[in-house]
This record gives sequence, C-alpha cells and structure tokens, in this order.
Amino acid sequence: EQIVTWILTLCIAVIIAIALFRLVATIFQLLVFGALNPLNHEEFEVIFGMIMTLLIAMEFNHSILQAMERLHRVIQVKTVILISILALARKFIILNMEATPALTIVALGFAVIALGVVYWLLREREDRSATEAKGKPNATE
Repeated sequence: EQIVTWILTLCIAVIIAIALFRLVATIFQLLVFGALNPLNHEEFEVIFGMIMTLLIAMEFNHSILQAMERLHRVIQVKTVILISILALARKFIILNMEATPALTIVALGFAVIALGVVYWLLREREDRSATEAKGKPNATE
C-alpha cells in the first residue's frame, strides 16, 4: 500500500511539474509575442483551464500524501467529492456554451448538484457525530 502510494505521488508530482512548465511557457509565449489579452475568451480559457488543472492535481496529490502519512486511513470520500466538484467547476469555466449541447450542460449541472448534496450529507453526518461525541461524558470521569 505504501509503495503504491509513493508511486502515485511521484507520478502526480511529475504531471504537476510538466503542467506547471507548460503553463509558464504558454504565458511567457503570449507575453513575448504580445498576444496576451485577458479579455480574449479563448486565451482566458486556455490559461485558466491550465491553472485549474494544476490546482486539481495538487489537491489530489495532497489527499494521497495524507493517506501516506496515515492522517487518514484511506482517501476520504469527502475529499474525492470536493475534487470532483472542482473538476466540474473547471469544466464550466472553460466550456464553450455555443458548441456544447444543452443536454450536456444540464447533465453537468445535475452532477454538480448531486455531488453538492452528497457533500452536504457527509458534512451533516460529520457534524452530528462531533456534536454527539461532545455531549457524551468521558469514560474517565
């Protein structure tokens, strides 16, 4: 389990490094050639999509590192749901509304709502468990 975690962490670290290099190179090229125009929707989509991809990969790597350090026995479902919501948010940000069928947009919206409800239910259960734990007297008292 630890070996697999180390290998996954290494692979994701390489992907993050390559993605960061591509992001810096893209921004540098756009700046050098004077083509960087933040108001241009296509350039904004490309740059912001690259940044969001980096953030998603870093969050995923962080959850694997937590599992490796035994802060959590397994990767938390709540973390996976949050990463999924972040990935869907990225998709909405870079989505070309004119070229995307309405049914696809509705399906993505439904997925965000479903993940949000699941996350809310998990938090609600966690909060209830914490409240119950605080209300119980200690066994040593």
